Amino acid sequence: MTTVTASAQTARQRIQALPLDQLNPADIQYFVDDTVGHVFDRLRSEDPVHHSHSPIPELGAYWSVTRYQDIMHVDTHPEIFSSDWSLGGITLFNPAESDRLPMFIAMDPPKHDDQRKAVSSIVAPANLNNWQSLIRERTGQVLDSLPRNETFDWVDKVSIELTTCMLATLFDFPFEDRRLLTWWSDVATMNKATNPDALDPAERMAELGKMLGYFTKLWNERVNEPPRTDLVSMLAHGAATRNMAPMEFMGNLVLLIVGGNDTTRNSMTGGLLALHQHPQEMAKLRANPALVDSLVPEIIRWQTPLAYMRRTALRDTELGGKQIKSGDKVAMWYLSGNRDQAAISEPDRFIIDRARPRQHLSFGFGIHRCVGNRLAELQLKILWEEIIKRFPVIEVMGEPTRVKSAFVRGFTHLPVRIPG
Repeated sequence: MTTVTASAQTARQRIQALPLDQLNPADIQYFVDDTVGHVFDRLRSEDPVHHSHSPIPELGAYWSVTRYQDIMHVDTHPEIFSSDWSLGGITLFNPAESDRLPMFIAMDPPKHDDQRKAVSSIVAPANLNNWQSLIRERTGQVLDSLPRNETFDWVDKVSIELTTCMLATLFDFPFEDRRLLTWWSDVATMNKATNPDALDPAERMAELGKMLGYFTKLWNERVNEPPRTDLVSMLAHGAATRNMAPMEFMGNLVLLIVGGNDTTRNSMTGGLLALHQHPQEMAKLRANPALVDSLVPEIIRWQTPLAYMRRTALRDTELGGKQIKSGDKVAMWYLSGNRDQAAISEPDRFIIDRARPRQHLSFGFGIHRCVGNRLAELQLKILWEEIIKRFPVIEVMGEPTRVKSAFVRGFTHLPVRIPG
C-alpha cells in the first residue's frame, strides 16, 4: 500500500476538521492537490447523500451522492434523474442558454437511445477485432520512438499521441491535423469559472465553432457518398442524426471527442503512475504478463477519468434518507463509489489481480454506460502488453501536473525517463 506522506496526513486532518456543511467536493483545488479522496472518505462515512454548496454562482447548490449503491440507483433511474441538456446536462455548472449543447449523453429516452444507436456499431466486436493490429502497430511505433536516458512528458508523447491517432481513425479525420482533436477536447471541458487558465466563454464557443466548421466539411463530403464505417459518415447517414441542427452536431462531436480522448489518455497516464506508486504490483505484472487482463479494469477503476456525472431530479424523491426536490442537481461521484468498501474489497489499494476487477463505476451504468468502453480497454491492454515487451523500467521523475477540473480527472504532464 502507498505510504501516507506527512502532507497527505495534514490534508486529511484539515478536511476532517471542516464543518460538514462546508465540504464542497467540486472544489477543483482538491483535484489539483489530489486530496479529494479524503473528502469522499468523510462523506461516505458521515453524510453519503450530502447537500453541497459552492461559492461559485454558476455551480451553486447540488447533492453529492458518494456511495456505490446510491450512485447505481441514480444511474439506473433516468425517469427520475434526467441528463437532459435543456435542464443543465451532465456537468454541475449551469451554462448560459446560448452555450448549452445537445448531445445524446445529455438526452433522455427515446431520443438518447436512437442517437446512441446511430454510432454504437463502430465499437462492435468485429470492428474491435479489425482494429487490433492497427492499434498494436501504432503503439509499437510510438513506444519505439521514445527517447532514452532523458526526461520527457509521458502525457504528450504517449497518452495524447496514441488516443489522438485512434480518434483520427474513428472519425476518418485528416491524420496530419489530428492534434486539433486534442485541442478541441481540452476546449470543450475547460471552464473559466474554476480555471483561470481557461478560455473566456466567448472564445471557447468560437473555438468550438471552428471545430464545427471543420467537421461540417467532412459531413458534406460523406453525406453524398455511400455510408462508411467512420463516425462522421454514421452521423450523416443515421436516421436519428442525419437531420441534426448545427448545435446538436457540435454537441455530439464534443461528446465523441471527449469520450474517446480524455478518458483513455488519462487512464494511460494514471496507470503508469499507479504502477510506479505500487512497485509490488509492477513486479507481479512483469512476473506474469497475463495479468494485463485484470490490470486494465483496475487502472480504469483507480483513475476514474470522469469523476462524476450530473443528473437533474424530475420530481421529488428520496435518496439515502434525504429529500431531493424536483429540479435539484445531483452529482453521482463515480470516483467516490469506486472507493466504497461496502461494494469493493480493499478499495484504497491498487491491486492488479483482483477477483472482480470489472466491478467499478468508471464507465457509468444503465442506459448511459460508456459506448466505447471496450475500445478503451483494448487500447490500454495493447499499450501495457507492448510496454512489458520493451521496457524493463520506466522511471517517474517527478510529481504529475493534474487537470484543473472536478469533472475530468486527468493529467497535463508526467515527467518520465526510460534508461537506455
